[in-house]
Amino acid sequence: MKFAWLCVLFPFIGVLSIPVLAKVHSKFRDFAAVFLPFLSALASLMLLPYLFNPESLPIESSVVWLSVPFVVEFGILVDPLSIILANVVAVISFIITVYCLGYMKGDPDITRFWTLVNLFIGSMLLLVLSNNFLLLFIGWKLVGLCSYALIGHYYKDEKKYWIGGPPPTKYASPTHCGLKALVVTSFGDLIMLGGILIIFFYSGTLNLHELIKTSSSWMPAMAETPGMIILVSFLLLAGPIGKSAQFPLHEWLPEAMAGPGPVSALIHAATMVKSGVYLVARLIPIFYYGYWVTGIGEASTFFTITAWVGVITAFVAATQGLVALELKKALAFSTVSQIGYMWIGLGVAGLSPSALVSGATSGIFHLLSHAVFKACLFLCAGSIIHAAHSIYMTEMGSMRKYMPLTWIFMLVAALSLMGLPPLPGFWSKDAILLSSLEAQAISIFVLAMVTVTLTSFYTTRLIGMVFYGPESMHVKHVKQAGGNPHEADRTMWGACAVLAGIIVLLGFLGPRVEHLLSAAFQSDLVGRLHLPVKHPENHSINYHLVVSVLSVLSVMLGALPAYFLYIVRKKDPRVLLNKFAILQILHGFFWRRWFIDGFYYKVFVDGALKLADFVADYLEDGFDNLVHRKFPDLITRKFHGVLIHFRTDTDVFFYNITYILIVFIGLLLVILW
Repeated sequence: MKFAWLCVLFPFIGVLSIPVLAKVHSKFRDFAAVFLPFLSALASLMLLPYLFNPESLPIESSVVWLSVPFVVEFGILVDPLSIILANVVAVISFIITVYCLGYMKGDPDITRFWTLVNLFIGSMLLLVLSNNFLLLFIGWKLVGLCSYALIGHYYKDEKKYWIGGPPPTKYASPTHCGLKALVVTSFGDLIMLGGILIIFFYSGTLNLHELIKTSSSWMPAMAETPGMIILVSFLLLAGPIGKSAQFPLHEWLPEAMAGPGPVSALIHAATMVKSGVYLVARLIPIFYYGYWVTGIGEASTFFTITAWVGVITAFVAATQGLVALELKKALAFSTVSQIGYMWIGLGVAGLSPSALVSGATSGIFHLLSHAVFKACLFLCAGSIIHAAHSIYMTEMGSMRKYMPLTWIFMLVAALSLMGLPPLPGFWSKDAILLSSLEAQAISIFVLAMVTVTLTSFYTTRLIGMVFYGPESMHVKHVKQAGGNPHEADRTMWGACAVLAGIIVLLGFLGPRVEHLLSAAFQSDLVGRLHLPVKHPENHSINYHLVVSVLSVLSVMLGALPAYFLYIVRKKDPRVLLNKFAILQILHGFFWRRWFIDGFYYKVFVDGALKLADFVADYLEDGFDNLVHRKFPDLITRKFHGVLIHFRTDTDVFFYNITYILIVFIGLLLVILW
């Protein structure tokens, strides 16, 4: 159990020591910034043997933090779910910190960067290893704060760090992007907090273990109020929807690419966006018990929302990836889409007793495989952007002759993203598809299979635009200016090589890893919690074979057209686009992100500013006029300075509070409904 505590503790030691060591020498600072995450990763690896002996789990260790008015513990919970997530976070975070040694070399704000990275790692580990909702929520908010600061790392908003475009599409500054991420995710967090408080009201505990054990008493009490469990399902899922960038709160993640390359890999591929998946998986036993044991029909809402949010997000984000021009933004859309697959697995786990273990296993297995191959893709993308001096894939082309190692590593990760056997993306994605069939969620299965085709198309397109075809004019200009593109620093391509090696290893061990996870969840969900399950029915056809064949065919269906268009260049995509009106309409629709992002800006951003102006121009001016009419001139002149000061303060106040009022009114309407 001490390894679990150390796993959380080491990064927080880094937070305290890095600013001090920076005063001594930069090498001491850099060493601590990488070595302490290494120790954390080592401690997390020491927890892995428990997965081979799941009967000994869970293990809980805690100290009393507060005892008035109720007991709150500072505790750690070690079970299969927390072990897997802790290793994903700690190990991949360490590899990314090694990459940062080369990528962030010479950055004037490197001390702040290292401090925030270690704070993020520690907060994320606190989130996944905590044994109660309060501690989990503290870690939850800390990772959001770190995300905001790291996305806006280039806070001076120099034009070279802006993302978006090309014209007439608008650009966005790093500080704007960081604020967007903070506001959207905090909106979900606020709603989720309401769900946590309602559960505490009925259960009297925030301990995750106790909530499950006592659900037989407090869930029926909650069900006595019609619609309450449905409301709690909506509230609790709002936080994960925002954090994991799922529909309809998914639009912040593409703009989060304004941060440095390793930030995109660390926060928005491997770790933070997985926190929502973790929380959904953590809540599965509670709602599964309510639905399949207690017979509370409303409890199924939790799984229905999860599955459908996942498949809608997977499809919508994949269509946006088809037309993206920025390299990291294309990967960001892919991240949103692939997390949707994880939600599908976790959602169908509660739609049928035969899919509980397989659904939970497939969702977490895809989390593991995606964390590795997407971290590799983002790190490779960071190296390419450094070399090409551009964020646009249209300004690259033929980069493999300059960066052969990066090309190999990125190709391995891309093939895993597509789901090509025998790489891990194939095993985990097929497990999700199979689980949806076992749960008889046919509509979800079909839409997910369509998304497989879209994924293989935009992934092949990305590889073709970056590494194949003629060299762009931009690269030629870079070479003429003396900036010859070349392979990245050893620490950078070395980190990518390690991740590519893990991808290949996971691919060969895929069925064994899936079996290990399945046995662990079987022991935890069925053996320990005694949740009822059914063995999958024997069908006249082999569902596993059918899913595998359909999956590979779907990959080929998307990859082959993209191969001819973007790799061998048999036809110019622009000619096809101009030839068919329907393609132009779809391209414009997807490019404008289904008009969802524009709608949010129009209603919530512009609407809030207009409301604030209305309050300032009419209500405040009306107040000023009332004062001048009501009181004698002498008194008015005496308090004139106070009124002017009040007016200035209230301008600032209303601009900041209006958005909160809109959110509160919307939440109140939801509750009343």
